[in-house]
Amino acid sequence: MEVTSKIPKLTVVGAGPGDPELITLKAIKAIESADVILYDALINEELLNYASKKAEIIFVGKRKGCYAYQQEQINELIVSRAKNHGHVVRLKGGDPFIFGRGAEEIDYVRQFDLETFVVPGISSSFAVPAYQGIPLTKRGASESFWVITGTTKSHQLSNDVVLAAQSTATIVILMGMGKLNEIVEVFKSQNKHAIAVAVIQNGTTKNEKVGFGTINTIEKVVEQKQLSSPAIIVIGDVVKERVTLSSVLNEIKALKND
Repeated sequence: MEVTSKIPKLTVVGAGPGDPELITLKAIKAIESADVILYDALINEELLNYASKKAEIIFVGKRKGCYAYQQEQINELIVSRAKNHGHVVRLKGGDPFIFGRGAEEIDYVRQFDLETFVVPGISSSFAVPAYQGIPLTKRGASESFWVITGTTKSHQLSNDVVLAAQSTATIVILMGMGKLNEIVEVFKSQNKHAIAVAVIQNGTTKNEKVGFGTINTIEKVVEQKQLSSPAIIVIGDVVKERVTLSSVLNEIKALKND
């Protein structure tokens, strides 16, 4: 097999939370220069329009538990394509270093003498609530926020949810819809039945859906509104603060539609 004269390298790129305009200039330049792009399910495919017509584009994502490639296969694909083609861009939703396995992939390919780079992305953990006018911190309402994966590698609810429920912080849970009942029970055990909750599906995209409630009511809201993954769960008093930001949010959306 012919090996390219190009320097084999990997750039792990954050594609942002879904809105194709929420991507950095550096990320666009990386996509434009790529010889191969390996992209995940949660990226907006409009971003692939920035790619060269000569670039090889491969979907390696996961949808509803179905894997196009296992992680080990993705790692090997990065190395083989870089050795044979040159610049591989690994395009990931949100920020690749926030539950995106970006660091794992870089660690793996470094042993094969690939140059490695990362382009940070706008994380859905704060951008999706912002699009709904929810500030994760606000004076008098929240002094900090936790970002937690809802499901660990062992498919269990993260124990950090239990620790976060004992705090006064805003809690943002990614990949947690399958554990919503367990999350609700954790907060009830801390006597936080009335704390405000938002569930935001397909955030920042045209298919965005949202439901608001409390720990006591959110499961019923999710059922009524037929909310499902991919979605972000926001728990905390800041959810009630969204009204003060809603008019600003509407103005931003109106400007985009003009």
